[in-house]
Amino acid sequence: MNDLYNNAIGHWVIVTIAITALLFVVLTATAYTVWFERVALGRIQRRPGPNRVGPYGLLQLAADGIKLAFKESFVPATTDRILYVLAPCIAVGAAFLAWAVIPIGLWDNPKVTYWIADVNIGVLLVFAFSSLNVYAIVIGGYASNNKYSLLGGLRAAAQLISYEVALGLSLVPTFMIVGSLRLRDIVDYTVTWGPYHGPIPLILLTPIGFIIYIIAAVAETNRAPFDLPEAEQELIGGFLTEYSGLKFVMYYLAEYVNMITVSALATLLFFGGWYLWFVPPFLAFLIKVVLLLFLYIWLRGTFPRLRYDMLMRLGWKVLLPLGIVNVIVTGIILLAVQG
Repeated sequence: MNDLYNNAIGHWVIVTIAITALLFVVLTATAYTVWFERVALGRIQRRPGPNRVGPYGLLQLAADGIKLAFKESFVPATTDRILYVLAPCIAVGAAFLAWAVIPIGLWDNPKVTYWIADVNIGVLLVFAFSSLNVYAIVIGGYASNNKYSLLGGLRAAAQLISYEVALGLSLVPTFMIVGSLRLRDIVDYTVTWGPYHGPIPLILLTPIGFIIYIIAAVAETNRAPFDLPEAEQELIGGFLTEYSGLKFVMYYLAEYVNMITVSALATLLFFGGWYLWFVPPFLAFLIKVVLLLFLYIWLRGTFPRLRYDMLMRLGWKVLLPLGIVNVIVTGIILLAVQG
């Protein structure tokens, strides 16, 4: 009995350490993703980025964090206070939960580790957690008791639901090829092409799937040019209109964590995860995630915001049919190859 008790205590200690490490790593990565975006947009738009606090502006995020932590948080008198506070908490919680099942290759060629759990439906869990963001945005818009906030929340709900369909379809060909939903199995998928035998980036086999995935993922995370729920020209600030202080920061924290999650997932599903010639596994994984984050930033600095009808038309009339055709063609090719 004592052995069982000690084993249980040891297990929970390990889980607590893993969760603490996850929070520290993801929060740090999120902070410097904001810094990276501000610097990159400054270069793209030919203006200075953060360069005052610390060398190259690296301490700007710490200064901003301290400022926002002590900034007064105004709460309108007519809000539903419980839901008003709960909404940003759901956004942050859902953003971090997705990382429970994302594997990371470490240094010893590569030893694969998970923050929390290795499950055989890892991709589905990531999608399930990320879909909770719809509730965070809609509840926040409703609880604010502001017509612009409510409209922003409804826009977000329609947008996220629309693009989740295309996002899911974009990955079906990958699952058909690999025959598994486990993220580690997808990264380790190997082929034999002539003298080569080993893992390959699955973007070589499903390029259309990646194009659909990246467009749908940008819309899923409410990023420009698909940031219609926050369109200031039309909705002031959308569902964020009545939020300030730390509650405002929590929504933005969730947005940037979701960006990193989408980039990490794309790295695992399409770019071979931690495999990159002679580059150490963890560094290879990091490089690919940073390049995908730069693609996010590049899109923001390049394209103007779409109209809402254009956004819906792209999702339902372009990406959805293209995703269905991609699944059918992949199935035909697999049957032909196996036959």
